[in-house]
Amino acid sequence: MNENLKSSAQPEARPGESGANWKAIVAKYQKPHIWRATWQLLDSLGSYILLWFLMYFTVSISWWLTIPLAVLAGGLLVRVFIIFHDCGHGSFLKSRRANTFWGIVTGFPTFTCYKQWRWEHSVHHATTGHLERRGVGDIWTMTVEEYLASSRWKRFAYRLARNPFILFVVAPLFMFLVLHRIPLPAAKPNVKRAVWITNAVLLGMVVGLGFIYGFLSYLIIQLTVLAVAGSAGVWLFYVQHQFEDAYWEGGENWDYTDAALKGSSFYKLPKILQWFSGNIGFHHIHHLSPRIPNYNLERCHRSDPLFNEVEPLTLLGSLKTISYRLWDEKSKKLISLGQLRRKKVSAGSG
Repeated sequence: MNENLKSSAQPEARPGESGANWKAIVAKYQKPHIWRATWQLLDSLGSYILLWFLMYFTVSISWWLTIPLAVLAGGLLVRVFIIFHDCGHGSFLKSRRANTFWGIVTGFPTFTCYKQWRWEHSVHHATTGHLERRGVGDIWTMTVEEYLASSRWKRFAYRLARNPFILFVVAPLFMFLVLHRIPLPAAKPNVKRAVWITNAVLLGMVVGLGFIYGFLSYLIIQLTVLAVAGSAGVWLFYVQHQFEDAYWEGGENWDYTDAALKGSSFYKLPKILQWFSGNIGFHHIHHLSPRIPNYNLERCHRSDPLFNEVEPLTLLGSLKTISYRLWDEKSKKLISLGQLRRKKVSAGSG
């Protein structure tokens, strides 16, 4: 990662900046806790492996037993991915080597190369909410003006990409099974090499498990697990940045603290879903300080009135975000295509 990205990932708070004292607030929550991390590895990765053992025995009995276990494994894989995610930020454990080791290990069940994802995700953190730096590690988002100025073909492609079925069902499987197999053009040689090594290990894993479970049985189980985890993961990522009052700014108007507290949602989930999603619903805290491990996010959120100012997004309320497609620079809101059509009709009649 180049020096510009390193410096922009967590800049110094400026006098008068909103939440200027946030660094002092979050500092004590940035410290990894070995026992919390160890327990999370056991209850997440350990439980995930246990479910694969159970599915081995149930597949010869009844698919009515195996498929529910595969769905549960998909839910656990989301939690495993959060461990992978924290390792990428160097926050899960104190040791850099330990983070790298567990990041690589947890990358295999998630079908993701640790080194490439870590690089791409660092760009996302350095540019989230920045209109002029979109396109890496985020969901394709166009402004109203860009959409209206686009060709008919590009508008169709954009509507297709933002269609819920494509976005939350097709795209996750395509991303984890296909896109993650390809090195990014801008990646360094060692990162590209890591992608090919990951692919080789995954091929060995797939062939090995195929022999153990039977290739058709393994294929059904693995696709079910990845479909559940991928859809849930993409939904979480979508909701974290694609809500009506999300923050988008350009040029010198972009502000790191505002991008975190206003451009990343506080997704208030029921406790069971909060557990499966590894507390990532406290995404405003995570973007404020990626060095906070997931098991400390809720503690940090509750530690200061500053964070209570962030309006929570409920599970029911989050369903409305599905319709949002475009960033309206005039109203400073994400709007639907229907809202855009009504605006055009209203402007025409006026």
